[in-house]
Amino acid sequence: MAIRVCLLSISCFLIITATACAPRNQASEMDYEQTKKMIVDILKTDDGKKAIQELLNDEQMNETLVMDQQTVKETVEKTLTSDKGKAFWQKIFEDEKFAESFAKTLQKEHETVIKQLMKDPDYQKTLIQVLKDPEMEKTYADLVQSQQFRTHLEQVITETLSSPLFKKKFNEELKKAAQSGSGGGGGEGGGGGNQQGGGQGQ
Repeated sequence: MAIRVCLLSISCFLIITATACAPRNQASEMDYEQTKKMIVDILKTDDGKKAIQELLNDEQMNETLVMDQQTVKETVEKTLTSDKGKAFWQKIFEDEKFAESFAKTLQKEHETVIKQLMKDPDYQKTLIQVLKDPEMEKTYADLVQSQQFRTHLEQVITETLSSPLFKKKFNEELKKAAQSGSGGGGGEGGGGGNQQGGGQGQ
């Protein structure tokens, strides 16, 4: 959460700084593309990455983020929920490259949050209620029956069967099954031989 707030705070700070530093007659001309390009370029540079890393590793900064988390949260929420903020972020996330880059940056944090939520009883209860909702069931049924979903499912299955890792695991399971079968057969064969030997002895 702190990382996400920090990244959003940095982005907002860059936007405000870029607008404030520009002359008034040029500030109005700062369009979306220029602002987005400037932020992306800064974050991609070695200096930008180093600065963010140093901020995240700085103990004083972490303490400040924890102490002022509510203030930062309110400021960010106010910025994002404003009409201009909504329009800006809605438009910037329409860019597939930017959205992909942003998602990758927060991927690990999102996975951690989801894992924590899955262990939460209240979240589990809410999720079950959502899944049991008739409208949701109908949506799932329509989705499963759609040609697009079937095509996607076929593609996933084909890719899975073609993956070297799956083939390796599948072959290992086949070998284990073959060894178990041959071991059981050998035991039965040995038992039969003993019975025949006993009969001849009599």
